[in-house]
Amino acid sequence: MTLRKIDIAIIGAGMGGLAAAAALRRVGLDVTVYEQARQFARLGAGIQIGCNAMHVLRGLGLEQRLRAETFYPRSWNNRDWRTGEVLFDMVFGEPAEEKYGAPYLLAHRGDLHAALASLVPTDCLRLDHRLVGLEAGASDRVRLAFANGATAEADAVIGADGVNSVVRSLLFGNVEPQFAGRIAYRTTFPAHRLAEQGVAIDDCVKWWGEDRHIVMYPVKPDRSEVYFVTSQPEPQFTAESWSMEGDVEVLRAAFEGFHPTVRGVLAACPSVHKRVLLDRDPLEQWGDGAVTLLGDSCHPMTPYMAQGAAMAIEDAAILSRCLDGVERAGIAAALRRYEVTRQERTARIQLTSRQNQWGKGATDPDWVYGYNAWTAPLADRSNQVVPDRERLP
Repeated sequence: MTLRKIDIAIIGAGMGGLAAAAALRRVGLDVTVYEQARQFARLGAGIQIGCNAMHVLRGLGLEQRLRAETFYPRSWNNRDWRTGEVLFDMVFGEPAEEKYGAPYLLAHRGDLHAALASLVPTDCLRLDHRLVGLEAGASDRVRLAFANGATAEADAVIGADGVNSVVRSLLFGNVEPQFAGRIAYRTTFPAHRLAEQGVAIDDCVKWWGEDRHIVMYPVKPDRSEVYFVTSQPEPQFTAESWSMEGDVEVLRAAFEGFHPTVRGVLAACPSVHKRVLLDRDPLEQWGDGAVTLLGDSCHPMTPYMAQGAAMAIEDAAILSRCLDGVERAGIAAALRRYEVTRQERTARIQLTSRQNQWGKGATDPDWVYGYNAWTAPLADRSNQVVPDRERLP
């Protein structure tokens, strides 16, 4: 008689959910991903893929594809909003790749999502499935109920459903995320529009203002498409939609006094989206029994270190390592091991990002980019953190 493999239900098909599905399948587990959207959309957004995230993506077999589709920056260059003076140049390119063992890449968010989706067979994906119920079922399996009337069971459930996670709310109650009165305008557009303004974007640059900033970079290897994202005060705006349109003229006025390069980029962009910036305090508890959280569902953060998706991708690798070879009776303990392994690092990055000082002056990035989730120490099997003698402060 063939024993049934452990099956895992993942709620959410974003970066973290797809990375988790790919990583869990890599260690021989059955996975089904439930996503509330009816189809995937290619949003106009960029994403920085740090060296630490690239270690995981390499292990999932995506390095060659991503190198071909993304931009390889010289640095993350931090400049004064008015004079253009360099405040700190965080060097990437070949020096960072040699130091950290993996490249730092700049991508269109849709390209990274499509790459991760390519690792998950379509028969493992259920679109138009919005989770509404979660409870312990027979034989320690977890029962799931969806808004479309469908039900399912799984040996374990991973909530990778974002900052407004339904899984987290079902486990621990609904607590509103923190809104600091700041919003992000963002867009991608063809780089040829920049030439009309006499400006160019050929690296990753963050322009630091007194109470606002803008980050801009190419997202294609030939620099044919560019991206920018801002952070600025707008306390009256509270919408959380990724697809809400912003007013380009309001955006341009908000950066009117900035360096001519910034004004030229904003003059070139045809349209923008806007979204509130949210985060939460680190959670003391991520899961219960055979249910746990991953990515923004348990450690949402401001985007100021460009590490939100990277943390979810790291989570996926650690989760797969903790579940690798585990029998059904050990699932809950394995999930607690994953949580304990990840909590210190994700909390540190959450709180560091919240300060919005990363790169503004001399910054030591080694503890972020030098981490490899495939080889990093795991908590021991009693769920105590294993000391790492080489851990950086």
